[in-house]
Amino acid sequence: MPATERLLPAVLIGWRLVATLQVMKLPIAGVRQIKLPVSDLARSARWYADLFDLELANEFFENSAVRGVVLADHDAGFVIGLRERAYCASNPVLDGFDVCAFMVNTAEQMSTVIARCDELGIAHGEVHDRGEFGIAIDVADPDGTVLRFVAGPHTGPPGTFTGVEFGSGPPNFYDEPRLSF
Repeated sequence: MPATERLLPAVLIGWRLVATLQVMKLPIAGVRQIKLPVSDLARSARWYADLFDLELANEFFENSAVRGVVLADHDAGFVIGLRERAYCASNPVLDGFDVCAFMVNTAEQMSTVIARCDELGIAHGEVHDRGEFGIAIDVADPDGTVLRFVAGPHTGPPGTFTGVEFGSGPPNFYDEPRLSF
């Protein structure tokens, strides 16, 4: 069977066994957009545009005001969407939560991220050594939503697994999944 296909187990429904399904892997080329709720659209749009050197690509006008924007980095091929929290479906608050990680290729490029933050007066965390997974820093946006920047591999090689257990002291690692799905 090609690596892009997998078999799902048969399911017993009542007294019938429903046939095993063959599923194709989705043809995802990358992440297109990150969309975040914000409390002050103009302040957050300026902050994201400055930090990432993004340009305003779209804005969304509703109820007599601009309620959302899309900021683009056409060279890198990604956009960040921002929407006024009051106009989001559930008024989500992501304070302290790291919603995404931006990949940089080297420790030297991480230094560029740090220098850019320092130049703009944007607070950032310390560089964290993540062992075989490289280095990382966290930057909180004006609403406290954390953006992580990582230099290093995102996971181990294909077919490998590493579990990370947090507690008091340094993290512990394990090699057998504990979650069944």
